[in-house]
Amino acid sequence: MRIRAYGLGLLRSFFRKKDGAIAIIFALAVIPMFALMGAAVDYTHASAIRSDLQAALDATALMASKNAANLNQTQINSAAAAYFNALFVRKDAKTPSLTVTYSTTGGSTLTVAGNTSMATSFMSIMGISQIDISGTSTVAWGNSRLRVALVLDVTGSMASSGKMTALKTAAKNLLTQLKNAATADGDVYVSIIPFAKDVNVGSTNYTQSWISWTLWNAANGTCSKSSWRNSYNTQSDCQNAGGKWTAANHNTWNGCVTDRDQDYDTTNAAPTTSVASTLFPAEQYNACPVTLMGLSYDWTALSNKIDSLQPNGGTNQAIGLQWGFQSLTNAPFTIPAKDSNYTYNQVIILLSDGLNTQDRWYGDGTTHSTQVDARQQILCTNVKAAGITMYTVQVDTDGAPTSSVLQQCASSADKFFLLTTADQIVTTFDQIGTKLSALRIAK
Repeated sequence: MRIRAYGLGLLRSFFRKKDGAIAIIFALAVIPMFALMGAAVDYTHASAIRSDLQAALDATALMASKNAANLNQTQINSAAAAYFNALFVRKDAKTPSLTVTYSTTGGSTLTVAGNTSMATSFMSIMGISQIDISGTSTVAWGNSRLRVALVLDVTGSMASSGKMTALKTAAKNLLTQLKNAATADGDVYVSIIPFAKDVNVGSTNYTQSWISWTLWNAANGTCSKSSWRNSYNTQSDCQNAGGKWTAANHNTWNGCVTDRDQDYDTTNAAPTTSVASTLFPAEQYNACPVTLMGLSYDWTALSNKIDSLQPNGGTNQAIGLQWGFQSLTNAPFTIPAKDSNYTYNQVIILLSDGLNTQDRWYGDGTTHSTQVDARQQILCTNVKAAGITMYTVQVDTDGAPTSSVLQQCASSADKFFLLTTADQIVTTFDQIGTKLSALRIAK
């Protein structure tokens, strides 16, 4: 019995010792378990700080990019730091270091990088006293440049229903949008092409070699056979009567030109004296619109040109479009050089309140001419093939048929607008301006 009692005592002692070992093992295991739980808490805390840091960096980069072109690097740094510090106010993180980098190579790029750290609460037991936190935000803009031709109907019907007033408001608002989209001079250019049956290239160009005088000379002059009884007002009438025709001095020309010879009326070929059909025929059109304006970023002059528009004459959308095409691409305009570091978006906005009624060959100026439409359709195909985006706007306040040629000329269905009130011109141009401005910003 003594032996048995002794054995039971030893056994109890063994179990007591085993329980102690388990406790020790459990205690050792608890330390890393709590450390991992503490690390999760610290990392969650750090993640919240990182999120706030990134939001502040994004906002700072956007703010600093707006005025970067007008500031030096020191001024950019100062403005960015002040803005960032007002946004990032976490006291559980060390004061961040901020780096701002501004570059104008291949467009404009502004990068804001921030670095901070957070003292750990639990990970310090593993020898990690802080967590480093960093972020970066980049804004790029100006790597895309815009060139826009406003081809605007100034025919007589634009005088009705408030259309001309609305057009002026809309066009000037659009100019403001495009001006605001430009960071520096040359980022956005605009040309203005008012059209009726003809366009006006400026009477001061009467000495230029790209003008053809054949048609003008035959229609403007005096006949030696004219008398108080008979007046021969054209070269053919004069010569048929046996008279001598003397063309008027070219400095009396009012600046209007009619369509080029076919098929140059549908292309942007440069005029050259070696190919007479490429020249632009002068015409003394009695409803000559105001002078067109080539690509410019003189926003005051562009706005003044819009203010000068006056409605008169018949509708030849094709000649306005052809000159809009020419203004973006070729002589006789001086086309600003393109920088290989940029991409260029070229756009034509063609607005008309009616159907085509007359060009050099077809139509009477009052009724719809499908022949003019046909010439315009060929031209539109060539414009789009040149990579130019076309927006077309029909202002129909009189219940006229929808213009199929304007629909077909638009680069896509969403770029054709059929308006029924003058006020819609303003809202439509605002929509187009917003889309064009978006081409100037990339993030």
